[in-house]
Amino acid sequence: MGPFLAIDMSDLRYPIGMLQPKDSLTVAERAAAIEQLAQTPDRMRAAVAGLNDEQLDTPYREGGWTVRQVVHHLPDSHVNWYIRFKLALTEEEPLIKPFDETRWAELADSQETPVETSLRLLDSVHGRWVVLLRAMRPEEFARRMNHPEHGVISLDWALWGSAWHGAHHVAHITSLRERMGWR
Repeated sequence: MGPFLAIDMSDLRYPIGMLQPKDSLTVAERAAAIEQLAQTPDRMRAAVAGLNDEQLDTPYREGGWTVRQVVHHLPDSHVNWYIRFKLALTEEEPLIKPFDETRWAELADSQETPVETSLRLLDSVHGRWVVLLRAMRPEEFARRMNHPEHGVISLDWALWGSAWHGAHHVAHITSLRERMGWR
């Protein structure tokens, strides 16, 4: 699960626990978070391997998104975070735009597109993002952006949250597979 929290199966919304934001990371925490992001595409691909359309269209919890929507959500979100990183690296404390993830998940492309399309997109986005992260100087992780929902946050905060986010959604699927006995 990475460097975040122990698994808590009591709340299906948060199978690895809720995010504990960190505004400043140690060198080891930063390296672990970058490695977590680097592994997210492979972990997501493994989480959905062998699932049929009926399984992909099963909600991971009552009232939750389907597996397919979760898979499509991850690159939607991470494309946004990748761009936000680039903005924060090239502008002084940019105001970034949030997106309505619930409404995005209701759009046709999140409900009908084969998951392989988003798995390839996740590979591409994370491929570039990880190159960027590994090239950043330590002081660059202190650069900030203004997020209307979270306030002014550092790139360390965004890195930690993004790494957690990938593990969180992979765990939605792997915990559903476990509960349903899907091997």
